[in-house]
Amino acid sequence: MRQWLPLLAITAAACAPVGPEFVRPDVPLNPAWLEAELDAYKTTPAELTEWWRVLQDPVLDELIRIAHRDNNNLRIAGLRVVEAQAVLNIAAGNRYPQAQFVAGDATAIGASESSANTAAGDLDFVQYNLGAGVSWELDFWGRFRRGIEAADASFLASIASYEDLLVLLTAQVADVYAVIRATEQQLRLARRSLEIQRRSYEIVDLLFRSGESSELDALQAKTLLLSTEASIPRLEAELRQARHALAVLLGTAPADLADLLGGERDVPRAPDSLAVGLPADLLRQRPDVRAAELFALAQNARVGVATADLYPSFSLQGFIGLAAADSTDTTRTGQSGVGELFRAESLTYSAGIGFVWPFLNYGRIRNNIRVQDTRLQQALVAYRETVIQAAREVEDAVTSFESARAQDAILAETVRTAERSAELSLLRYQEGFADYQRVLDAQQALFTQQQRYAANLGNVVRGLVAIYRSLGGGWQMPGTRSYVDDESRREMQQRTDWGDLLDAAPAANQ
Repeated sequence: MRQWLPLLAITAAACAPVGPEFVRPDVPLNPAWLEAELDAYKTTPAELTEWWRVLQDPVLDELIRIAHRDNNNLRIAGLRVVEAQAVLNIAAGNRYPQAQFVAGDATAIGASESSANTAAGDLDFVQYNLGAGVSWELDFWGRFRRGIEAADASFLASIASYEDLLVLLTAQVADVYAVIRATEQQLRLARRSLEIQRRSYEIVDLLFRSGESSELDALQAKTLLLSTEASIPRLEAELRQARHALAVLLGTAPADLADLLGGERDVPRAPDSLAVGLPADLLRQRPDVRAAELFALAQNARVGVATADLYPSFSLQGFIGLAAADSTDTTRTGQSGVGELFRAESLTYSAGIGFVWPFLNYGRIRNNIRVQDTRLQQALVAYRETVIQAAREVEDAVTSFESARAQDAILAETVRTAERSAELSLLRYQEGFADYQRVLDAQQALFTQQQRYAANLGNVVRGLVAIYRSLGGGWQMPGTRSYVDDESRREMQQRTDWGDLLDAAPAANQ
């Protein structure tokens, strides 16, 4: 038997793992229409690592830094990376003997005098045992190798999911920040319009009281004034809600935002030219696309794990130890059972090879393979869908950005025209060359165009954010990355010995 054991181990290592080999679904990652969509941009490599700095807003820079540090969902995603690393280490341990133990016991035994075969021995004694054993299921069919493959892919997928959340978090902070600044500007313009309309109302009301204008003019002026005034609480509520959303992204209380935002500021301006680049795999650099592929790879390996159950599993077992018992007759050795335990005559051992073949469970095993294969097909379809959705998001983002930027100059000119119209209409009314309806129409148009212009300033920035988000910008971090924040690391190390698992890990780009 002994001469066959090395050969058996070598044969087990040489067997190819059962189950399908992974083949990435054939989905065009850079369709022609997408390249044409981005043709207007520079094709130099994109600086996606800290794309938000093109907005040149130090407040936004600080907000994103805080979000990367304190966002709770990002913390959870980082802990899932550590969890996946531990699961991978468990799977990797199956390459070695699965059971390795040291055992010992002392058992008091009192035998029945009526039992068979007790006449020649002592009826009351203590049995002592001490030994070490090992059991090693050989990886004949690649069950454990497939398990390691699945765990490794899941680990890399958890990193990609972390990076995807980093992309979304960065974009969300920038997007909400643009909403806050645009809403602040809308509020400033609304309050300015309110003051203009209030002065107009006071003028026309004074003329009405002196009999130089009709009551209708005064009522219409007041209606416009109240309508504009009513828009301010709505804008204030929208501003508070946006600040609350930002506070959640930063992992802080809304009350703590005042110092961070630093008072009212203008909406950051997008650069006139934008270099997004056209890398060879434009969409595959997105973490969600890589995560979808890795999830499919992990599930493909699980099909192999399930398939291995169709075949017999072979294992090696061994035990070496010492065994002795107390005897009522101590004249032979003059020692107790504990003393005899460490004599050469007390040595005991066993070694062997075994196999298990659940051939009567083929229906259950095959249906489990079908379950895993169905899940694999779902993962492959999900990968295709992720790629298609990613391509659509790029096109939508570019379309939205271009549309908002095209409106920017038009709306700016519209506001200037509306301001001049409002000034002239009021002047002509005061000089008696126009009725008050012209003034009302001009002031209403001015208020509307100012609000549209301020909102569109935010839309330009939000379109820019959407482009970088659709391209997967914001996760690329050179060097090492810590997936666990300092506070969580301290708490976890107080509870558990984590070794070096909580240390900074390389930023993976698989």
